[in-house]
Amino acid sequence: MKDLIRIRSLISAQVETLLNQQVKKEAYSSSVYLAMASWCNRNGFDFSSDYFFKQAEEEREHQLKFYKYILDMGGNAISPDVSGIKQEYNSFREVFEDALDQEVSVTQSIKNIYAQCLKEQDYVTNEFLNWFLKEQREEEYKARRALELFEVIGEEGTGRWEIDKHVGKIKYDSEA
Repeated sequence: MKDLIRIRSLISAQVETLLNQQVKKEAYSSSVYLAMASWCNRNGFDFSSDYFFKQAEEEREHQLKFYKYILDMGGNAISPDVSGIKQEYNSFREVFEDALDQEVSVTQSIKNIYAQCLKEQDYVTNEFLNWFLKEQREEEYKARRALELFEVIGEEGTGRWEIDKHVGKIKYDSEA
């Protein structure tokens, strides 16, 4: 029976495994951003808390896109178990450093799936992944810009308050 199901699947077993790993990465990212939102909220950074709540929701949407794609292609989508989420941070800046690291990790994972699909000539999945690569370009840009605020504004005096106010205003406008 398993062989019959695989014949009907439009993705290879290896690509399916990679996509399911990505589902888990997106779920993990969503949970990380929820923890960041909570930390920011507890520490009086309300605008940053809102920013991370929005990021958590976006990651959840990405998770569902990957999940539904696997199902649409005849694969077996696996609901991920997510644990080991960091809840405490040593500083406001550390939250944003970790956010950038998280985005870079997600980008690398998507690039790895893309490379495997090229190897297998799975152009349908690569076309699906193009949207995510563009999205990651935006997410990494915003994460880097948020971190740059710490250098531009500084953390002394009302600096963290100013940074908090500006985080939600970061936009990515490139149509390239």
